[in-house]
Amino acid sequence: QVQLVESGGGLVQAGGSLRLSCAGAGSISSINAMGWYRQAPGKERELVATITSGGSTNYADSVKGRFTISRDNAKNTVYLQMNSLKPENTAVYYCNANVSRIFSTYDVWGQGTQVTVSS
Repeated sequence: QVQLVESGGGLVQAGGSLRLSCAGAGSISSINAMGWYRQAPGKERELVATITSGGSTNYADSVKGRFTISRDNAKNTVYLQMNSLKPENTAVYYCNANVSRIFSTYDVWGQGTQVTVSS
């Protein structure tokens, strides 16, 4: 019932910027933490950044100071502002949301958006 729709990926030169967006759609009751993950060719999916419903953030060491995660709870949307992009940041980026049920939670994933950084 809940879907995450990602946008904002694309091709950018090294040093450039992109902003990814991930909007929740469908019957949104309660979204807890949201986050961004990425998977580069030949590598495992890894955490990039997370943000709680209250706005507390956490970042992978490799993106600290360059990436900023934020959210707009009224729009059920999470963003990832990516500055000073490097070729190593090339990956498929996936949005994640943790959604509450009565006695449990479940995770919803976006479809993924390709970010390619050229040197």
